[in-house]
Amino acid sequence: MAVEIRPLTGAELAAALGDLARLRIEVFRAWPYLYDGDPDYEARYLAGYGETPNAILVAALDGGRVVGASTGLPLAAHRAAEAGGSWPEGAPPVGDIFYCAESVLLPEYRGQGIGHRFFDYREAQAREAGFAWSCFAGVIRPADHPMKPAAYRPLDPFWRARGYDPLPGAIERFTWKDVGDSAETKKELQVWLKKL
Repeated sequence: MAVEIRPLTGAELAAALGDLARLRIEVFRAWPYLYDGDPDYEARYLAGYGETPNAILVAALDGGRVVGASTGLPLAAHRAAEAGGSWPEGAPPVGDIFYCAESVLLPEYRGQGIGHRFFDYREAQAREAGFAWSCFAGVIRPADHPMKPAAYRPLDPFWRARGYDPLPGAIERFTWKDVGDSAETKKELQVWLKKL
């Protein structure tokens, strides 16, 4: 499949937020996020990207259709907009870190190197904006969770190959409703960090 990967900023980024919301709801419904998506929440959550300096959205396009997207913004802007979490003493200052937020890609487009390209563009944006570090956060789920697919392969080897390692004591916290649940619950996400 000939997929075009293109970074979007400013007005182009803002115009693609509807596609990003659709992909987040579809892709994050699967393990390990199990996100029972809400379009109203998505609109509120994603609105800030179009107004945040140095934010980026990298789009994967197949014939003009957005089939994948990945975002990034300064970690300080992300933490100001969310509930935050714990940040360990001695870790790099939040203001020196670029946050690689979601990466969502339809299953039929995986295994083609698009995930690497998403990281390449976001890390380039971070360097250009003067950030010394890059991070992202991955949801923490129990190994014996009843909805974990038997064939699930964690992305840890991919992340480590990109130069990321878990930052001990750095936890992000988000609240969402899992598929099959009647109410939202708080989730913890482990922060992974890389020196640029």
